[in-house]
Amino acid sequence: MKITNLELFKVQPRWLFLKIETDEGISGWGEPVVEGRAETVRAAVEELKDYLIGKDPLRINDIWQVLYRGGFYRGGPILMSAIAGIDQALWDIKGKYYNAPVYELLGGAVRDKIKVYSWIGGDRPQDVGMEAKKKAEAGFTAIKMNGTEEVHYIDSYQKIEETVARVAAIRDAVGKHFGIGVDFHGRVHKGMAKILAKQLEPYNLMFIEEPVLSENNEALREIARSTSTPIATGERMFSRWDFKKLFTDGYVDIIQPDLSHAGGITEVKRIADMAEAYDVALAPHCPLGPIALAASLQIDAVSANAFIQEQSLGIHYNQGSDLLDYLVDRDIFKYKDGFVEIPNGPGLGIEINEEKVREAAKEGHNWKNPIWRNEDGTIAEW
Repeated sequence: MKITNLELFKVQPRWLFLKIETDEGISGWGEPVVEGRAETVRAAVEELKDYLIGKDPLRINDIWQVLYRGGFYRGGPILMSAIAGIDQALWDIKGKYYNAPVYELLGGAVRDKIKVYSWIGGDRPQDVGMEAKKKAEAGFTAIKMNGTEEVHYIDSYQKIEETVARVAAIRDAVGKHFGIGVDFHGRVHKGMAKILAKQLEPYNLMFIEEPVLSENNEALREIARSTSTPIATGERMFSRWDFKKLFTDGYVDIIQPDLSHAGGITEVKRIADMAEAYDVALAPHCPLGPIALAASLQIDAVSANAFIQEQSLGIHYNQGSDLLDYLVDRDIFKYKDGFVEIPNGPGLGIEINEEKVREAAKEGHNWKNPIWRNEDGTIAEW
């Protein structure tokens, strides 16, 4: 079997889909994208296309190594996201070739289902207590929210108090055992993150996420001293080499590699296994589309340390299209009692509605993240 073609589709709300075709009529789908940089990732995939045409798609490990090591410069969000989407599509092809879900080819499942959480609020969260109650009534047992708006290096306690008040409203609305994740989103700098982590501790959070940017991970040592709340990070880390020091430093409790950014199924499986050796939990990052979620669930299926899965149904970013809109079977991600079953169809376990994708790609998108500024005019982390 040989790869004959790669085709890319930019579809709303902010996604990029990849279809890889073979001479035996088996096709695979991947989701290579950096949110806000879809065209840049598209160009990276196109640059790798010449190498892939004519290759055996079943030799995934060799292809991965060549795509990663074949250039003098390596790593980073663009290249690793391009590799990630290609890798997902190759695993989809391999599963279809052997008529087995990807998790069977990775040694078999350790679970039948996994807990999922739902997003509430947006970039500037309001009325989150009411939204959390609606998610609880819909059957979810955990939610995540953006904790703050823009925060300067050292800012006023008013912003701390506003965040704490929002979390308190959620806890009052859903009770003491409902899971709450608070995403600092890298918006908060070390000095303020220590205060915020400490102030949120009485609310028994499921985790705090990205309390500082990943390039400032050394600050996690001080933040960990400020709280007993589990610390999660990793969505902006792109390979096992990026995660290596995070594990040896020992200040993180949950890692969140993204299956569309961190080298795909092949690389995230390695990262997950490394995490297990350091007694660190896995919660794959996935505010993206159905292909990325399907790939994440294949890793969840084979990773004993996976405990919850992010998913994007109804997320504030999904304007124009949502998670299920490009699937033939919209029930494949049916959530029940806060869990989703692992798809057990061949490959990634989903069937893409190609006609819908092609039609949507005619319109495409130009999604960009907002640019925020502090009150004094300096640029703020989004």
